[in-house]
Amino acid sequence: MSRDQWLILLSVAIPIVLIALGMVLGWRARRRRQSDVRRPASPPAELGTVLLSEDMLYVATTRADSPLDRIAVAGLGFRARAVVTVADAGIQLELAGQDAVFLPASTLETVGRATWTIDRAISNDGLVFVRWTQPAVEDAAAASPSFDSYFRPSDPAELVDAIQHLLPTIPTPPTSAGAAA
Repeated sequence: MSRDQWLILLSVAIPIVLIALGMVLGWRARRRRQSDVRRPASPPAELGTVLLSEDMLYVATTRADSPLDRIAVAGLGFRARAVVTVADAGIQLELAGQDAVFLPASTLETVGRATWTIDRAISNDGLVFVRWTQPAVEDAAAASPSFDSYFRPSDPAELVDAIQHLLPTIPTPPTSAGAAA
């Protein structure tokens, strides 16, 4: 290779490497800032009666009422195909390439329809969000944080209806930034 070809190669390769390094360091810093977020529980041996099981798009999990603050724990930071199973015991998420996680029914706060979150905008309330809280740690004095997980099912109304059966009462629709008004 001539000197000019090396200079061209370096002028392209160095910015690409610097951008990739910045992305890696940024993601690691996000994970450190979210050190209070624990990995959701593993699914129990018995889920109970299955109300709905569907292959759908998992979009994101964010802090409640902060639809741009993506959670980077346990594979929840990346969009993926997922098998979502709603059963008496709670919601099981089988994200492609990750271990299954479980949201116990006792941690579910509300469910609703949304039109956008982070990098996804869908018309006609095509997203479903589930607000849940981490189970309290016995020795923790602070309140348990709440999160919103977003899904894109083939039939949003069916998913909302199945999850509402797990809630103690049907809540009034929330007014989070990503939720449809």
